Amino acid sequence: MATQNQHSNYVNIAITTASQEKMTLMLYDGALKFTNQAILAVDENNLLKLNETIRRALAIIRELQLTLDSRHDISNDMNSLYNYIIQCLLTGNTDKDRSALEEARALLKEFRDTWKEAMKLEKKQ
Repeated sequence: MATQNQHSNYVNIAITTASQEKMTLMLYDGALKFTNQAILAVDENNLLKLNETIRRALAIIRELQLTLDSRHDISNDMNSLYNYIIQCLLTGNTDKDRSALEEARALLKEFRDTWKEAMKLEKKQ
């Protein structure tokens, strides 16, 4: 129990002290983690796990949508892509559609990798 509390404390500190850029990366990582777990749940026919992991991934995607700055044109494009990911996740959940979940995962991975690269470039400058 103490180890679990220590881990929880570490995660809380990491989140509360993270920069906005790092927090966005953490959100992408979390969405990927839960999408991967959802794919495994489909493979295992574990409907409770599938529903829970989709719910968590959706919450993260919605949080990413809230961070978009509507003053920039790219924000509208990103919002449309996030809506597409949400649709893929919902289809994956309701239809137990592995390919829809894989589509969501591919997009999330691309966004995460691009974001990570942008962070590296910003750090160099």
